[in-house]
Amino acid sequence: MIAIIDLKAGMTFEQDGKLIRVLEASHHKPGKGNTVMRMKLKDVRSGATTETTMRPDEKVKKAFIENKDVQYLYSQDDTANFMDSETYEQYEIPTAIIEDELKFMLDNMEVKIQFYGSEVIGITLPSTVVLEVAETQPSIKGATVTGSGKPAIMETGLVVNVPDFIEAGERLEINTSEGTYQKRIK
Repeated sequence: MIAIIDLKAGMTFEQDGKLIRVLEASHHKPGKGNTVMRMKLKDVRSGATTETTMRPDEKVKKAFIENKDVQYLYSQDDTANFMDSETYEQYEIPTAIIEDELKFMLDNMEVKIQFYGSEVIGITLPSTVVLEVAETQPSIKGATVTGSGKPAIMETGLVVNVPDFIEAGERLEINTSEGTYQKRIK
C-alpha cells in the first residue's frame, strides 16, 4: 500500500479493479479545511482521464509494473510491432493504446514496453528524441530564439512550436514528456 501523498506523475496503482496511472499530482491547501491532493488520473486500460481530489492519508495498492527494453519495428493497420533485442521475441500493441507515443517514434527506435503481469499496458519513451522537420514556414531573416515561434510538422507527424529561424530538413531534439522543442542538432 502507498499513501496518496507519496504518488507522483508516472506512478501506477490499483483501485476498484482498475489500473490507474497518475498524470499530475499536486498538494492543495484550501482556505478552510484540510490539505487535499489534486490529481489527474488515467485509466490505463480504457484510456479515460479524470481529475479528482483525494485526502493525503488515503492509501492505494501500488501496481508492480515491469519494463522490458525493445525496439520499435513498424506500425501496420492498427497494430504497432516491437521486438525484444535479446530474445528476438515480438510484441504487438494496438496503436490506440500508444497513439500519443507513436508521434515521437521512428523505426528501429529503442523504447521500453510496460507489463502488468503478462498484460502489455503501454510504452516508455526516452526523455528526448531527435526528429527531422518535414514542413514549416520559411525562416524569417534576423529571427531570434526569443521570438514567438511557428508550428513545425516533424517527420512522424508531430506538430511542435519552434523558433522562427528553424527550416525544413533540420534535426531537432524534442522533449517527449511535454512535446516541446529543446534544441537544434547540427
